[in-house]
Parts: sequence; structure tokens; C-alpha cells
Amino acid sequence: MTIHRANSMATILLAASVLLLAGHLAVRAESPSVLEVGRFSAEKPGDELPAGWEPFTFKGIDRYTDYRLVEEDGKVVVEANAHASASGLMRRIAIDPREYPIVQWRWKAANILEKADIHRKEGDDYPARIYIAFEYDPDKLGLSDRIKYGVAKMLHGEHPPHAVLNYLWASKAPVGLVAPNAYTDRSMMIVVQSGAENLNAWVEEERNIYEDYKKAFKDEPPAISGVAIMTDTDNTGESATAYYGDIVFRKERQ
Repeated sequence: MTIHRANSMATILLAASVLLLAGHLAVRAESPSVLEVGRFSAEKPGDELPAGWEPFTFKGIDRYTDYRLVEEDGKVVVEANAHASASGLMRRIAIDPREYPIVQWRWKAANILEKADIHRKEGDDYPARIYIAFEYDPDKLGLSDRIKYGVAKMLHGEHPPHAVLNYLWASKAPVGLVAPNAYTDRSMMIVVQSGAENLNAWVEEERNIYEDYKKAFKDEPPAISGVAIMTDTDNTGESATAYYGDIVFRKERQ
């Protein structure tokens, strides 16, 4: 090979390396620092569901919570009204909790529930909650749980979430409590607000989902598969009103 041809080849390889590096950097640059999972403030008031969100219901419950977009304190938010009812609004979305460990939201509750009890099925109701679902991962389950999940898929057409974190506005349970749901230990309840102290006031919240999952389940989290908001009063038979503002996921704390 002549010196001229060798220099030409070296130039081509260098150019290719530069292009590959530039492409790699461009891909990394395209990953946003913030994911706007629930941008309710950009919607218009009315009965239409927020863009990308859908009803989230439970088998055996036929009375659903009413959700609608309203203007509250100068911003469009989701208003939830529950009357002995239970359902939520959900957005199916894949999120890596290692890349986006921080979730932030704002909410307001109008009342608490007299009969609520986080430890009992009869009291498993909350004026407001943020529900984070993690996708089914058979490698993290024992044989009996894999069988249960298989049966659930046959009945409902898809696997239930591998696990769920519930961030609660509780009625009586102490702030900071982490406890299994009264129905299943695959759903962990984390109390971030409780009681009447902050009722009828907007409260800003921030949680590290990655760290919360490891603390609650003693394991590394699978990918997030969905986010939901829910106000439910079916077990206590009471009524509750709550408001949900924008929900965002971040790579780092703001």
C-alpha cells in the first residue's frame, strides 16, 4: 500500500470514528432531563380525559370515581370525586427508574376519611394516591407467584404489575410509614401526607422511586410500566374530593 493510500484510509477511518462519536453523543443528547408524564396544566377544562391517560378499574367494583379536568387556583388540574367508589386514571408508559428516579407532583385533598385504616381491607381507602406500577418480571418471582401471575394473565389478557408503589395521602396513618397493602404484599403503601393539617392547600411532593422501591421490596426495581392517580372510598363507603396537578419524572433532583 502506498503512503498516499495509507493516509487516505487513515483519514476515512478517523472521519468514520468522528461520525460515530457524534451520533452517539446526539443519541445521548436526545434523552430529556424531564419526562412530563401528566401535563394536566396544558389541557382544557371539561369531561375529556387528559391526553395519554385512560380509566383504571378493578374487577368486582362497579361504582367508579369521577375524574374531570377543571381550573383550580388558576391552573388546569384533575378533580376526583369519590362516593363509595373506586377507580383511577392511568398512563401506560415505560420508564427506567435508574435513569429517571425522581418523581414530582402536586396535589390537594379536601377531606379525610373517618373509617380509613391502612392495615385493614375494610379501611383500604385514601382521599388521594399516586400509583407507580412496575412491569412483570418472572425472574424475580418464585414458582407459586409465577403460577398466580400466569392465571391472572389467562383471566385478564395481561400480567398484573410485578409490584406497585402507592404514595398516599392517608387519613390517620403516620407520615413516613411503609407498609404492605391489606390485600397483597406486592403493593407497598408509602404515607407522604396524612390527616387534616394540609387539607385544602396545594402540596408539592418529591420522591426517589428507585430508593423507595429498594427499601420497600428489598430488590432492584424492574422498569416502570404505568403511572396512575386514584381517589377511592369503596371500602369505607365514604366520600372524598381531591385534585391532582402535573406529574413529572426527572433524572436528578431539581
